[in-house]
Amino acid sequence: MGDPKGFMTVGRKEGGYRPVKERIYDFGEVEQTLNNQDRKLQASRCMDCGVPFCHWACPVGSKIPEWQDSLYHGNTEEAYRILHSTNSFPEITGRVCPALCEKSCVLAIHEEAVTVRENECATVESAFDLGFIKPTPPQTRTGKTVAVIGSGPAGLSAADLLNRAGHQITIFEKNDAIGGLLRYGIPDFKLNKTVIDRRLSLFRKEGITFKTNVLVGRDITGEELLKDYDAVVLALGVEQPRDLAVEGRNLKGVHFAMDFLVQNNRRVAGKKIQPDKMIDAAGKHVLVIGGGDTGSDCVGTAIRQKAAGVMQLEILPKPPEKRDENNPWPYWPNVLRTTSSHLEGCKRKWSLLTKRILGDNGIVKQVEVIDLEWTKSTSGQWKMNEKGKPKLLKADLVLLAMGFTQPIHRGLLDSLGVEYDARGNVKVNKSKQTSVEKVFAAGDVERGASLVVHAIQGGKTAAAYVNDFLTREQE
Repeated sequence: MGDPKGFMTVGRKEGGYRPVKERIYDFGEVEQTLNNQDRKLQASRCMDCGVPFCHWACPVGSKIPEWQDSLYHGNTEEAYRILHSTNSFPEITGRVCPALCEKSCVLAIHEEAVTVRENECATVESAFDLGFIKPTPPQTRTGKTVAVIGSGPAGLSAADLLNRAGHQITIFEKNDAIGGLLRYGIPDFKLNKTVIDRRLSLFRKEGITFKTNVLVGRDITGEELLKDYDAVVLALGVEQPRDLAVEGRNLKGVHFAMDFLVQNNRRVAGKKIQPDKMIDAAGKHVLVIGGGDTGSDCVGTAIRQKAAGVMQLEILPKPPEKRDENNPWPYWPNVLRTTSSHLEGCKRKWSLLTKRILGDNGIVKQVEVIDLEWTKSTSGQWKMNEKGKPKLLKADLVLLAMGFTQPIHRGLLDSLGVEYDARGNVKVNKSKQTSVEKVFAAGDVERGASLVVHAIQGGKTAAAYVNDFLTREQE
């Protein structure tokens, strides 16, 4: 470890956020960075625990104590190499990961976890600045070809590792730019898109081919894929949003959250939006239904679009401020999480059920909700009970951010004939192989909607099995 007494002599220090009165007027990244000396001190707090629970909790298996030690000793290149050995793009997870590692850090017992995520981001940025990160194309090619469908974190992760193994990789993306959820789902104030472009430039120089504006299943059939490629990796994500089946759902001004976020990201990128298709929060009372990260991103985006007011509703009870006894360390803490967007001026309400959406001349004006009381049955199942009388909330724009249910079946998946599991996701065996021999699946499309880090790991796992499949074919 860098300093055996670092965790006792140095307190946790975060970079923090840009001032609210500054950041709500642009889509620049919200988080600030510490200077190099402070960052070194933060790295010194890592204790190189005998059992590194941070490593245990990290979906991509980041070797956290090792690269923290390298960071402390000023060996940026080594720190980056260790980070990159388990993660194809740590500069992205260093920005958008909820830091499961920090929640399991031994110092988190006293709420003083090592600033792992910030240290990760700073390490990679320093490595780029110092010129340590360069394209490293494979020295030999196997002659095998792989089609990766979808360019989100799972697809890019799988493509990177399969390319390193010497296979020729082509990524197909239905949108006009590569990145999937990273590109169009996450706001620029959390992930500046130049960060993605910088990594994609490396991938291109390393030999990965990207094809945009190609909807596989329409522009290229599943049959053609199986004929032209030795293996196919499905990394389509989960794009079927959970809908709200209430009266007034079809009123003008009620939209899925991802439609709002994708469009705004396009606007920030300078792309033109047809006036009649515009979803704009300017001057409106915005109601976000759903209390997760997607809902939080809607909050921050609506505020930047100069909404008159923003309120976020959650059907579940308000989480506790601290861990409950039945939610011990080192497991993920089910506690109240307040994002940078919430700090910018958002009202939050819990235990509210949406009953109906009301409008005038076909345009949303109000949402009727009712309070809920949550109780447990004798079997331990949670049950919601309405209490009191319904009340009306003003709303000129309603954004549905209630999660996603399954991948889109219509098109490629149905045409390939892959089987689905009970939840509607693509069914795979332990080798991430679908019911179609040459077809594998990675990330949300087979796991269900989850975190970017889980998608990256899914891509890594699928890539290893695809490589085994292609290697056996050569023998």
